[in-house]
Amino acid sequence: MTEQLTVRNETSVPILDALSDRWSPRGFDANHEISDEDLTAIFEAGRWAPSASNTQPTTLVAGARGTATFDKIYGALMDFNLAWADRASLLIAVTVEHERDGKALRWAEYDAGAVAAHLSIEAQSRGLHTHQMGGFHVDALAEALELPSGRTPITVIAVGQHDDSDAVNEKIRARDTSPRSRRELSDFASIER
Repeated sequence: MTEQLTVRNETSVPILDALSDRWSPRGFDANHEISDEDLTAIFEAGRWAPSASNTQPTTLVAGARGTATFDKIYGALMDFNLAWADRASLLIAVTVEHERDGKALRWAEYDAGAVAAHLSIEAQSRGLHTHQMGGFHVDALAEALELPSGRTPITVIAVGQHDDSDAVNEKIRARDTSPRSRRELSDFASIER
């Protein structure tokens, strides 16, 4: 019997597995711990993301579950993320510097997005999942992490191993298994050739 491969995201042409398989579950294995090698690789992938004029305005502040940093990041999340993010193996606060030496870093948030994308794809390629969140209290997180003036949290990323067992809340499991969709490629990109 031949094993049938399941494609999570239907693409119009084949793309890298780490991209076509990527998704953002909320059901995480509360017992999973990220290895040092995986953790280093995830951060290296983010570190080598493109950066406008190589300004590298992004800094990551991360805490593994059970640490004070994890608790600080978790404590700044909004209610709908508090319901599931405590099971993640790692929480990462992605922060940016918007100005340096009196000069605005216009592309800082764009660079932070590239960092988040790169580390998410590296995590996916290692059998891990990420879930990026905008639902957090910016000022509370900046204060909890004692960020220097001029550095702002842009997103929080949960990282871990997916869990679809009964240990995960039924509503979260249902949401994780609901069909995914994207706009049609023709609506997404306009290409003149």
